[in-house]
Amino acid sequence: MGYMCNQQTQLLSKIATDNGHGENSPYFDGWKAYDSDPYHRIENPTGVIQMGLAENQLSFDIIEEWLLKNPKASICTVEGMSEFRDIAIYQDYHGLTEFRNAVAKFMGKVRGDRVVYDPNRIIMSGGATGAHELVTFCLADPDDAFLVPTPYYPGFDRDLRWRTGVQLLPVDCESSNDFKITRKALEAAYEKAQEEKIRVKGLLITNPSNPLGTVLDLETLKSIVTFVNEKNIHLISDEIYAGTVFGSPGFISVSEIIEEMECNRDLIHIVYSLSKDMGFPGFRVGIVYSYNDDVVNVGRKMSSFGLVSTQTQHLIASMLSDDEFVENFISKNSEKLSTRYKRFSSGLYKAGIRCLESNAGLFFWMDLRRLLKEPTADAEMALWRLIINKVKLNVSPGLSFHCSEPGWFRVCFANMDDETMEVALERIRSFVRKEVSAKRQRWQDNLKVRLSFGRLDDPHMRSPHSPMPQSPLVRART
Repeated sequence: MGYMCNQQTQLLSKIATDNGHGENSPYFDGWKAYDSDPYHRIENPTGVIQMGLAENQLSFDIIEEWLLKNPKASICTVEGMSEFRDIAIYQDYHGLTEFRNAVAKFMGKVRGDRVVYDPNRIIMSGGATGAHELVTFCLADPDDAFLVPTPYYPGFDRDLRWRTGVQLLPVDCESSNDFKITRKALEAAYEKAQEEKIRVKGLLITNPSNPLGTVLDLETLKSIVTFVNEKNIHLISDEIYAGTVFGSPGFISVSEIIEEMECNRDLIHIVYSLSKDMGFPGFRVGIVYSYNDDVVNVGRKMSSFGLVSTQTQHLIASMLSDDEFVENFISKNSEKLSTRYKRFSSGLYKAGIRCLESNAGLFFWMDLRRLLKEPTADAEMALWRLIINKVKLNVSPGLSFHCSEPGWFRVCFANMDDETMEVALERIRSFVRKEVSAKRQRWQDNLKVRLSFGRLDDPHMRSPHSPMPQSPLVRART
């Protein structure tokens, strides 16, 4: 059997048999735990609740209402059937003109109409996953590297590395300043790469951040643009959560920054999708928006390997061309996310759980450091396994996000209904109460042990046969 497996392995390529897919991570192990025992209110009430998937299911009612009012938008309805033949045949891999126009306009709307996007710079791809890989192929060769501030989305290890052969080098950010990206941290990571003879081709940022749920401020963005210009390296700004901001401060796109300051625009590229802002991960609508003409040209050729179906383009073009719908959706979606965030954060607060203050995204960055038995990666993994197997919650450990400090976990809050949320919160509260009580008991037990040893050291408690402090025997031993 071993011989047959070895023979089969040799028949396949290196890329097919290596572990570069990155799925041997607790991030994906959590998904598997959920898939094998999914929670259901009636059929499996003790199952695992999925809190590791960043989906927005809160605003489907708004979209469903629009679909019912606009049946012609789909070629699969009686009303839309007249468009079927034109949409079903081969199309230019640049994308339908109406689709690119609608997406460019929507990108501007999400950014408060402070930026105008050129439809001719839009490159289609199969979701943000495909968009990241496409732009990586355009910018770097195997063994080149991108700097990535931590903590960062675990999927980047697959999306940017697996098939491209590119390296990701962490830029360590710390909780002491809320994980902000500093020039000092960027310089340290860049200099380390130089010392190790690694060619750095770019910097990848996520704004709003996954997993932090925070937005980058103006000064940080300016510092980042200055950094990439001075080093003459590319900047990829992942902005797929731009439309999920539900509080202050507001979102600032890198597109706004390059309007305000001088820089080499050939170095600036944006990855966008409709998976998070619209809640359409299944539609696989990914976008690369590049200010580099050569990247646009070659990217469009590469996009033929992962196009968005014309049926999807047609529907999206109709939906996003409806200005009234877009305005209403952006506003109502923000309200729904804010309401869910407040309810969830209030529930965590009552359980004595602190989270990083955030105002965007579909998740919390939860601080469980006080529940660790020791501040190590092993202790974090032990706590995570306890949460998965006993509490039955799929939360994602900070280790899988390359967080340098053990004890942080990402918790998604927008992929469930209100009732499931309450069940999840009750499980968290119950777990924390038990863990805090057990930790307090361990502390008290240790204190008793220390006190008992302290009494033995008391001069009045000494054995009559013990040497006195002034004894030469004591002095000889010390």
